[in-house]
Amino acid sequence: MALVKAGVVVLDCAEPERLAVFYKELLEAEETDATANRVEIRGADGTRLAFRRDVNATPPSWPRPENALQAHLDFVVEDLDEAERRVVGLGGRPLATKDAPGPFEERCYSDPAGHSFTLRLVPSTAPKQG
Repeated sequence: MALVKAGVVVLDCAEPERLAVFYKELLEAEETDATANRVEIRGADGTRLAFRRDVNATPPSWPRPENALQAHLDFVVEDLDEAERRVVGLGGRPLATKDAPGPFEERCYSDPAGHSFTLRLVPSTAPKQG
């Protein structure tokens, strides 16, 4: 048995309740624990995220160099366009990147509190044609 086990990814933010709703809707998750300063959710696949109140939280500024990328989340999707519509509909926003290669296999966004995350296309399992 491992001495240390993976726990939960925690994002600091000014409004944990609001950010939890964004990720609950995005991941079709359920709330598992909530206190005055922390909300935790669990996705259908078992992924756990928590959101902790920090009234002085400063969101990362990626891709701008000041305050840079502190950390980010990667999510896999089967349809980037559909997932992007959902993200934007929930209050997330696309992040512009310089010299982004195409065709896009992943896209970067920020959640309503400014944390960056990536939607990455699940690689096709179909054999190559031609």
